Amino acid sequence: MLGLLSARQAGLDDPLRFRRAESTRRVLGLELNKDRDVERIHGSGVNTLDIEPVEGRYMLSGGSDGVIVLYDLENSSRQPYYTCKAVCSVSRNHPDVHKYSVETVQWYPHDTGMFTSSSFDKTLKVWDTNTLQTADVFNFEETVYSHHMSPVATKHCLVAVGTRGPKVQLCDLKSGSCSHILQGHRQEILAVSWSPRYEYILATASADSRVKLWDVRKASGCLITLDQHNGKKSQAAESANTAHNGKVNGLCFTSDGLHLLTVGTDDRMRLWNSSNGENTLELYSGSRDCNILAWVPSLYEPVPDEEETTNKSQLNPAFEDAWSSSDEEG
Repeated sequence: MLGLLSARQAGLDDPLRFRRAESTRRVLGLELNKDRDVERIHGSGVNTLDIEPVEGRYMLSGGSDGVIVLYDLENSSRQPYYTCKAVCSVSRNHPDVHKYSVETVQWYPHDTGMFTSSSFDKTLKVWDTNTLQTADVFNFEETVYSHHMSPVATKHCLVAVGTRGPKVQLCDLKSGSCSHILQGHRQEILAVSWSPRYEYILATASADSRVKLWDVRKASGCLITLDQHNGKKSQAAESANTAHNGKVNGLCFTSDGLHLLTVGTDDRMRLWNSSNGENTLELYSGSRDCNILAWVPSLYEPVPDEEETTNKSQLNPAFEDAWSSSDEEG
């Protein structure tokens, strides 16, 4: 680290190299907190967690037992050793409890008064946090694997839903119905994620080894299918226009929305340029059992201007007006 600091101070090294080295050091130094524990409520495995972005105080958990628990992460006792207590839960005897495993829970991005959950019981439920009652229920014909609400949307209230079918469902919280469907994948949709930079851009991952980027305003929908070979001829024809050599079961955007991280059953994680779909060729060893990703920004860095981002990379022509969400659009 001292060598990197000296090289950076002398202007001999790229500042990004130092930032990545520090990020790697911090990640490798992670360990379980010995001072804090979480009250055990679930009777079996926990599939999903989400901490609300407003205060960062409350956490949701969803389990394979169908139970949803809401925790308060604040240390009200002011003691060095403490256990985060459950505030309330949707237990097995609750009238609206999910029948089967809860796969995804998510807070409403702008208010802790509402959260959503989806389950193997083929439902997406919208919950009132104060009463712990369902405000709305969306029913599907297939098992639900994943859902996601945009963290930055101001012009729509769409929830993207991935199911056992090959179609991506978009549910409108305002109308209480499925507004439209995105078609293009050949097998089940295992993960969905809205861009934190552009409210109409959605990424989806499927068991067909493909990752697609969509502009939900466009009739054609799909902007690009990520290609691990970056368009170069592949020796194996079946791997053409695929993101992984296996099912893609997890994805997430970086906090600035400029890159997309994907994980597959080929034991690999890949980092992609989200503006042009290019594989950055930064390859990480993953895990066959991993299907949840969360991007943790290591150091603060300002979000670059749109013009700066566009000039640094050659955009796919399909993206040129797809990335714009200005008020002047028709």
